[in-house]
Amino acid sequence: MSDIQQPTAHWRIILAFVLDLITAFFVFGYLVATLLGGRTGDGFALSGWPALVALMLIIAYFVIGNRLGGTLWKRILGVRI
Repeated sequence: MSDIQQPTAHWRIILAFVLDLITAFFVFGYLVATLLGGRTGDGFALSGWPALVALMLIIAYFVIGNRLGGTLWKRILGVRI
């Protein structure tokens, strides 16, 4: 048998990205809202600096996750980098 790996299907790559984005948005958004006072009765609302902090955390999640072998959903769906 050969050791040639088949490329990952595009739908799995896109699905992993979308699920990672949704997961990171809710996790980091809720975390920042809890720490900086942006929680509401329906969840959280961020604007100004807290929103920028959440955005930077989301970007860091993707950068660090990809450097460490894949983000959460890339690993779950078996997407190879």
